[in-house]
Amino acid sequence: MLAPKAFLDALSDQASRLFSGDATQPRGEIESQFKALMQGAFSKLDLVSREEFDSQMVVLARTRARLEQLEQQVAELEARFAPITPKQD
Repeated sequence: MLAPKAFLDALSDQASRLFSGDATQPRGEIESQFKALMQGAFSKLDLVSREEFDSQMVVLARTRARLEQLEQQVAELEARFAPITPKQD
C-alpha cells in the first residue's frame, strides 16, 4: 500500500498525463479514462465495500451486546458466590 502522499502524487501524475493529451477528446472518452484511472488507484488501497462495512458493524454491535450480557452474568455470579468463598489469610 502506498503512503497517502505518494498515492496522491501518483494519482496526480496520471491525471496530468490523461488531461495533457489531445484536448479534442470527446467528454465520454475522458470520463471513461478518468474512471479507469480512479478504479486503478482505489484498487491499490486496502478498502472494503460499504456493504461489508455495514455487515461488520452489525456483527460488532451484536458482539458488544452479548459481551455486556456476559459481564452482567459474571458480576451476578460473583456477587452470589462471594460470601460462600472462604477468605484466605
